[in-house]
This record gives sequence, C-alpha cells and structure tokens, in this order.
Amino acid sequence: MTNHPCRPSQAAEAYHTTFCYILDQMIHDMTTAPLTNSLSANFIVQMIPHHRAAIQMSQNVLIYTTNSALQSIASEIITEQTKSIEDMLAIKQCCSTCINAGQNLPAYQCRINQIMQNMFSRMRHACTTNRINCDFMREMIPHHEGAVKMAETALQFKICPELKPILESIVTSQRRGIAEMQKLLQALDC
Repeated sequence: MTNHPCRPSQAAEAYHTTFCYILDQMIHDMTTAPLTNSLSANFIVQMIPHHRAAIQMSQNVLIYTTNSALQSIASEIITEQTKSIEDMLAIKQCCSTCINAGQNLPAYQCRINQIMQNMFSRMRHACTTNRINCDFMREMIPHHEGAVKMAETALQFKICPELKPILESIVTSQRRGIAEMQKLLQALDC
C-alpha cells in the first residue's frame, strides 16, 4: 500500500513528532532561563538549551537520513555544539561577575527576545513534508540564523572576555553550516 501524497509517512510522522517535542522544550528552556544583571551569563543560560536542541534535532534526523552530506552536517552540529556547551559551562561562573548596568541590559534582552520569537515562529512553521532531509534543513537554518543573530547582538555590548571567542566561533561555524545546508537544499531540489 502506498502513502497518499498529502499524508505523512510513518517515518516522517515520527520524525516530526520528535522535532516538535524538542522545539517545545527548547522554547520553554530559553524563555524561562533565570536571567540576572549579567548579559554574559544571560547569553549562556539561553544559548545552552538552544545548542542542546540542535544536538537532539541532529540526532533525530540521523535516525532517518541515508544522505551522506546531511549525515556529515548533523554530525558536525553535534560535535561543535557539544563543545560550545562545554566551553560555556566552563566560564559561566566567572562570566556571572561581569555586570551590565543602565539601559544596556534591557536593550540587549529586548533584542534577544525579538530574535528568539522570530526563530521560534520560523522553526514551528517550517514546511513539513515526507522529505525529512529537506524538512530538517528548513528547520535548522532558522535555528542557526537565530544563534548567529544572538551572538552578534551580544558582541555589541560589554561582555565577559572569555565569552567573546565562543561568540565568534558560534557566528563562524553556524554561518558555515547555513551555507552548507542551503547548498544541499538546492542539490536535493527541496
């Protein structure tokens, strides 16, 4: 029996159910993270669940994809973002002492909230089809773009010196990942 073209396959349905669960958890953890008067610490507590979700989403797609290029992209996301989480956890305590005063903190947080809401909406409304490879990239590109914008925003403010190279690495690696996924989306005629 073949699937109706408008109905999700069992694999696509299982993939998307897990994706939605991970996305909901990420949104909850990012929006309820305990914020302080340290922009650096706030970035860390909101980016860790963001990275954790990317790792889980990549693990999810690896269950279903046989595309070697996408397997490489997903594996790279897992490796890079696991390392980034470890790096942020290692500096979290010392960065908590970098305090931001005046209007900087509310201005930063307002911009970050806008970036997050846009990212959440784009990920939730990404096209859902039976082509899991394409769907993953259409979901992950706005996720990566959100991380880039969050890091670039943080770099415009006074931040903990130990955090700066991590932010720069996020911008570089995730821009590279976006370019790889956009190229693969075209190659797969998504």
